Order: sequence, then structure tokens, then C-alpha cells
Amino acid sequence: MRCPACRSARGPWPQWSPPRAGEAGSASVLAAAMVVAVLTVTVAVAQIGAAVLARHGAQAAADLAALAAAAAVPAGSAEACERARDVAAAMGASVTACAVTGSDVTVQVSVRAGLGVGEARAAARAGPV
Repeated sequence: MRCPACRSARGPWPQWSPPRAGEAGSASVLAAAMVVAVLTVTVAVAQIGAAVLARHGAQAAADLAALAAAAAVPAGSAEACERARDVAAAMGASVTACAVTGSDVTVQVSVRAGLGVGEARAAARAGPV
């Protein structure tokens, strides 16, 4: 017995028919659009990742620079800030501000992020407990 919804005697699936006029190549356009979408998402994720890495690197550099500067405070505020600059430079950051207030040191650093993201900034404070 043949099913009324069936279009062929070979099975319940419709037979293959050639593409209609104007539909030739539409799968290629869809595939290209999907590739562009995947590449766009990949670039966005890479840029976000670069920004996060730069931010974490900046915070680590600020923390270590502030600790190094706090250890050098007895030698004077100029020596403390110079020590902070040396430590930050060793970590790939640059000190944008350094202030010694009593025995506390506040250091601000910036790190250049990759992939054209820009610059990450961080600040840290260290001193006696």
C-alpha cells in the first residue's frame, strides 16, 4: 500500500530534483557567511583574551613594583620609586605614577595590550602592616 504523502514508490522521502533557477550557489553564500561569522567571533574572543591578559599582567606588575618600592623606602622616596620602575620594566610595564607617603607607597603602572586592544592600567599600594 502506498502512502498518500509519499512522492515516490521507493520510499517516504521526496526524490531529488535539480535546484530551481536562482538557487544555484546559495549554499556557497551561506557557507561563506558562516565562515565570516566564525572568524568575527574568533577575533572578538582573541581581543577580549588579550585585554584580560594585559589587565592581569598590569596588576601583577603594580603589586610587585609596590612591594619592591616599599622595601626600599628606608633608602628614600627617590630610590623607592626607582626600584618600582626597575621591577615594572622587568615585567613589561611602565610606571605612570609613584608616590611615597610616610612608609606607604602607591604605584600606578600601564601595560600595552596586544592585538590593538590598547593599554591596561593598574594601581597598588604597599607599606608596613
